[in-house]
Amino acid sequence: MKIRKELWFGFILMAMILAPLVIFTPWGNLTNGHLGLIMLGLVVVAIMLGFPTAFTLMGMGVFFGWLAYRSVNPEVATQQILDLMVQRAYSVMSNDVLIAVPLFVFMGYLVERANLIEKLFKSLHLSLARVPGSLAVATIVTCAIFATATGIVGAVVTLMGLLAFPAMLRAGYSVPVAAGAITAGGCLGILIPPSVLLIVYGATAGVSVVQLYAGAFFPGVMLAGLYVGYVVILAKLKPNLMPPLPDAERHVPLPPLSEAIAARGGRNAFAGLAGSLGGVSGHTKGRVFGQFFVSLLPALAIASLLAFMYASATAPVKEASTAGLVEAGGAVAASFEEAGADTGLAEPPAEDTGLAEPPSDEAKPVAGGVQEPPGAQAPAPAAKKAAKAAKTEPAAEPERLPVPRWLWITIGIGVAILAVTYGFMTWQRLEIFKMLLTSFFPLAILILAVLGSIVFGLATPTEAAAVGAFGGFLLAGAYRYVSFLQGKRGNVVAATVKDVGGIVKESAFLTAKTSAMVCWLFVGSSIFSAAFALLGGQEIIERWVLSLGLTTVQFMLLAQFIIFILGWPLEWTEIIVIFMPIFIPLLVKFNVDPLFFGLLVALNLQTAFLSPPVAMAAFYLKGVSPPHVTLNQIFAGMLPYMGIQILALALLYMWPEIGLWLPSVLYN
Repeated sequence: MKIRKELWFGFILMAMILAPLVIFTPWGNLTNGHLGLIMLGLVVVAIMLGFPTAFTLMGMGVFFGWLAYRSVNPEVATQQILDLMVQRAYSVMSNDVLIAVPLFVFMGYLVERANLIEKLFKSLHLSLARVPGSLAVATIVTCAIFATATGIVGAVVTLMGLLAFPAMLRAGYSVPVAAGAITAGGCLGILIPPSVLLIVYGATAGVSVVQLYAGAFFPGVMLAGLYVGYVVILAKLKPNLMPPLPDAERHVPLPPLSEAIAARGGRNAFAGLAGSLGGVSGHTKGRVFGQFFVSLLPALAIASLLAFMYASATAPVKEASTAGLVEAGGAVAASFEEAGADTGLAEPPAEDTGLAEPPSDEAKPVAGGVQEPPGAQAPAPAAKKAAKAAKTEPAAEPERLPVPRWLWITIGIGVAILAVTYGFMTWQRLEIFKMLLTSFFPLAILILAVLGSIVFGLATPTEAAAVGAFGGFLLAGAYRYVSFLQGKRGNVVAATVKDVGGIVKESAFLTAKTSAMVCWLFVGSSIFSAAFALLGGQEIIERWVLSLGLTTVQFMLLAQFIIFILGWPLEWTEIIVIFMPIFIPLLVKFNVDPLFFGLLVALNLQTAFLSPPVAMAAFYLKGVSPPHVTLNQIFAGMLPYMGIQILALALLYMWPEIGLWLPSVLYN
């Protein structure tokens, strides 16, 4: 019965698309523009029926493109459409931006299969144990971190469905609440860099992927923060939906060294380790010092960050030296001074009615045996003196700028954080910090290295993706080695090499599958867009939109509403490759920044994975969930997050600086 309802819903949507085409199309007087609109409607219906998107786009584009060429010259129409296919396929193959897609996807699959996320989720779960709805909050935070390591929504939802969903159900969480946290958190990879969607949009709209990544960072963090805020508020208002964890599950076993020091009566881990540096019976001093150094890492990290901020904020302003300019243009400067430059403009020379004697072509000998070219003048005495003084006078040491007030406030906040951290550093919290140190920070370093090199212009997205893929390979090898070492399974090195080889093989296969899908989509959309333009469909849509007399605000609302509705039957890939080429030319007419429009689209298109009945995130989760969990329960948990996405979309539209501030600071 449920399948029948979904089929009826799909048939109704297809009828809503086909009915206007059948009713309003002048079948007795068809033009190429009408054929373009028919092609657009048919391709949506064909995709909803389950035909492969890429080949549907290619087939429709070739057929209707042939009709467009045939209307002009039937004799060469076949040759022209075949040439168009080759040209469009080659243009996609030569697009450098798309090289980053398989590399980022490969990095994501390597990280997913290295068991990093399991340790990350467990450590975050323990560290957030006192927060209301801690399991759901840990799930969303883990999804956000994993999303920055991979833009693969299906991988994130599936993996978190295997890790977090059973844990939340065992803890007594409501099925819709648990399902909503996993599906909404898993879809953050659509927006948070390195998002594959942003790469595809950048290649389609001709927008810099680097600026898209910088612009999407804060909206992604804002959306994740809204998710976490909703979960915390819901857990406070209805604790029966998300019961707190029992103390037994919060307990972390202590290692022998920590137990020995804690037995002396020291509850504070930092103070206990500092007082035990002289030695602990049964343990070496080096081990004690190593644990103490681990406890010092928060202080070292915050001190390094504050020192960097101090050096940047108080760095002296560099003044460009003009000594070289004076020396090089000394003759001009001297003549300008002699001509009375102090009065403003020099008096123009008196006009001579006779012809001047041409300059001598003889070169003048100068010191060193090098001849001066004809017409050249010797440097003026004033220029020589200025250059000599610039060389002999010692450069004054530039003074550092005074410390700004905001830096003092930041230093105070940093000191307060350190005081709270070390004041409440119990032995349990120290062990949780060590778990985060081995699960969160390696992944964070990889993410910062990849995204930081892109955002700060140190590397192109393709180069950074290659570094990220190599870093993911190293992380996978390191984690598997440590896992085998702890398990003490025979030859650890041989087992690690064999296991990592299997991970690389499987990741390469999945990467090729995903990348082929994206590239074929680009080929199909390129042919489809060319045929649509040949038929004049783009021109008809532009004339219709402009005839409505919309303001910029009204156009933006209409565009986002259409994208939101398209997210129900279609996935983001189809929306980007089919409909963005229609919207992009209209942005110039309404004076809309394509970068800002892309951020709105990326935020909006998350609904494509959260909107029934074609919510792919729900089907990913259903595939790994227990049998008693129904699709309706998953859909019910997703709906509140759709409302949060609409709220985030409104916030970004009202305050565009959320997305445009970082690109403007870094690249203007």
